[in-house]
Amino acid sequence: MKIIDFFKPAAVVTETRDEEGVAKKYKYWRWRTFIGMYVGYIFYYFTRNSYNAIQPLLMTDLGLTKTDLGILGSVAAITYGCSKFLSGILADRSNPRVFMAIGLMMTGVFNILFGATASILYFVVFWSLNGWFQGWGWPPCAKLLTHWYSQKERGTWWGLWNSSHNIGAALVPIAMGYIAESFGWRWGMYGTGLLCIGIGFFLLYCLRDTPQSLGLPTIEEYKNDYPPSERSQKDDIPWKELLFKYVLTNPYIWILAIAYFFVYVVRGAISQWSSLFLMETRGYSLVAANTGILWFEIGGIVGSFVAGWASDKLFFGRRGPVNVIFSAGVVGAIAALWLAPPGFIVLDYILLFTVGFLIFGPQMLIGMVAAEVSHKKAAGTATGFIGGIASLGMATSSFPLSLVMVKWGWEGSFFVLGACGVIAVLCLLPLWSIKSNPKYLPSTENT
Repeated sequence: MKIIDFFKPAAVVTETRDEEGVAKKYKYWRWRTFIGMYVGYIFYYFTRNSYNAIQPLLMTDLGLTKTDLGILGSVAAITYGCSKFLSGILADRSNPRVFMAIGLMMTGVFNILFGATASILYFVVFWSLNGWFQGWGWPPCAKLLTHWYSQKERGTWWGLWNSSHNIGAALVPIAMGYIAESFGWRWGMYGTGLLCIGIGFFLLYCLRDTPQSLGLPTIEEYKNDYPPSERSQKDDIPWKELLFKYVLTNPYIWILAIAYFFVYVVRGAISQWSSLFLMETRGYSLVAANTGILWFEIGGIVGSFVAGWASDKLFFGRRGPVNVIFSAGVVGAIAALWLAPPGFIVLDYILLFTVGFLIFGPQMLIGMVAAEVSHKKAAGTATGFIGGIASLGMATSSFPLSLVMVKWGWEGSFFVLGACGVIAVLCLLPLWSIKSNPKYLPSTENT
């Protein structure tokens, strides 16, 4: 019972009435919350992508095959996806401060255990458990972003936060590459694990729950920014109604989930296999190949910010146009990466930057749309659900795609990625003009 109490949402306290005090307190806690989420999610990627960065060494040192590597990636993605959905439900009913911190600490533990073994069986067990606790990172962030930032500004803030994915994923391959070449891959796993356990304590210090738990008004009241659908939604809603009405029977959520699946096949494939692709087809060293991932992630930083800003400023809160335009561009960028002649390392880096710029726009915005077409109190559940489906796409980019590589080579895998981009565009086109779920607007609400 005490463990359950540890995860309970913080209690609402008496609201501060001093307008100047509210403004000062809101400014302080919005930035503190943002910094906590940002740093925390950077280090979630340290313990998530550490394995990707050492894959070539696992092949040479332990004799693992591409199929073995694909299996490890897939089982982690599957457990991550299942966890993301279930933890989304739990995160909406928990304190995100505690939820996110404990999850990060546990990923650190399983990175350390992964580094301490050489058995494929233990690799599968520890990396699956790492995937499970990786699922504890995203839903609390979705809840915090929904409660602390209003709809008219959320695209920009969410875009800025989303770059934490890329910062973490960009730093890991470079750091792991140098550590692995100097001290061995095991020390890379130990270091990332210990570091993330420490950052978990930083999250406990830095984060808090909702504005109301600090005596502040809701973000909608503070910013006078009430989305039309929010005006018609009740505040006290049973979790079953949130799950079934606003998520599982919500057609927009399902469309987004399907699109997310194919977006994540592309994102996962580039993240997991691009180093090996560059080493095998271009003849680069591990550090030079991992630098390609760095440029992919830098592109993602820029793309996430541009996508969020464009959806706020150019399309006035509509995310659909940006999702479609960016997803269509991904298809061309993937084709260019495959067709690029060998021997031009700068060109390879530019193309990986471009793929990252384009794929991380919809990767970020689709999650935001899921929160906006659902209910504010179901933000973690909605994003966790589509994130779970997306993780199946990530799993597909691992083991199933490795089978394509073995049978049809890199050419076959690039054809699959291009097809996934086309399908994502077709799924996102019907959502071009959607801003909120019309079913929940006051004029059409039946409850």
